[in-house]
Amino acid sequence: MAKPKRDPVLRLEELNHGFTQGDRRIDVLKEACASFYAGETVALLGPSGAGKSTLLHIAGLLERPDSGAVMMDDIDCVTLADDERTRMRRMDVGFVYQFHHLLPEFTALENVMLPQLILGWSKTQAEERARELLEMLGLRDRWDHRPSELSGGEQQRVAIARAVANRPKILLADEPTGNLDPSTAGRVFDELMRLVKEEGVAAVIATHNLDLAARMDRTLCLADGHLIEEEVVEVEIDS
Repeated sequence: MAKPKRDPVLRLEELNHGFTQGDRRIDVLKEACASFYAGETVALLGPSGAGKSTLLHIAGLLERPDSGAVMMDDIDCVTLADDERTRMRRMDVGFVYQFHHLLPEFTALENVMLPQLILGWSKTQAEERARELLEMLGLRDRWDHRPSELSGGEQQRVAIARAVANRPKILLADEPTGNLDPSTAGRVFDELMRLVKEEGVAAVIATHNLDLAARMDRTLCLADGHLIEEEVVEVEIDS
């Protein structure tokens, strides 16, 4: 698929990253480059241990690479001080993990409101936005329930709503349906794709599910430290 003719919301340039294990150097990223655009979904595939989570953490400003640039708004976020990186992460990046990480003492509505309140939104604005998102995700009748009162699929949909509550530019998801049964995973994925399009956010989704990957706009394969655009059918991954 041709890339949209507009500026990317996130650009990764020549990323290198690794660590030392005993007397052995392991390079998980080698000059990795990629650009991501508003409203598109990108599947991130690769063998277990290839560094997909590391790449998402660097892209989401949770880790710094050994070298290279993470560009947002023409700013190299790698060079920013920690407090400025935190501010940009709260404003511009949303995360969804394999486990929902909802706060158990709060309702679904309150869990979605929290990121907005932290960013300085008024309670009225935060509640209106949270109700809108939960309704979009089919949870209108569940927003006063705590996580323990929700199914696994419902919990993950609340986590998705929370991730986009602050209207981020980029959504990073690490195996977001990995803990769900196939039927529930399919429904949650459908809701995620619809929300991405409606919100106009760029989404990068690490997954081992080739069927889900085939439904996204593009596929990137991370193998031996290199990030390569691939056809889904040509990618071999661990089960």
